[in-house]
Amino acid sequence: MADVSHTRADLAGHPDAPEMRARYARMLGGHDVALVDGPVFLVGLYCAVSPWIIHFSSAQPALAVHNLILGIAIGVLALGFTARPARMYGLSWAMCAMGVWLIVAPWIVGSGPDAGIIANNAVIGGLTILLGVVCAGAAAKSGRRTT
Repeated sequence: MADVSHTRADLAGHPDAPEMRARYARMLGGHDVALVDGPVFLVGLYCAVSPWIIHFSSAQPALAVHNLILGIAIGVLALGFTARPARMYGLSWAMCAMGVWLIVAPWIVGSGPDAGIIANNAVIGGLTILLGVVCAGAAAKSGRRTT
């Protein structure tokens, strides 16, 4: 009888191994920071609803609308990072700029903000900057690796 048992061989010697590695890297390209997409979305969600959580939506209506719009924008960026990471991680620096804007917005958009509003926007802005830097760093790292 013929021996039909198959032994597992190492694929490193396979002639198509480099091509398979390159294809696998292209398929997973940009997913280096997949764990950051969720926190970015949560920061955006909190930013959007924070005027009603902190209860400043009636005292600072312009700032409430501002936080709602920026929160939605951050959430859309997070969804874009998840759907098209290779294209979207270039916008990570824009997310950092949005974080800086969130920190200074209580004085520019609002009128006489109290300490709670300032602290709320400072924390949201700081987290947005931090996550933007992480995304930008990962995008730069993955860009160096593939070229």
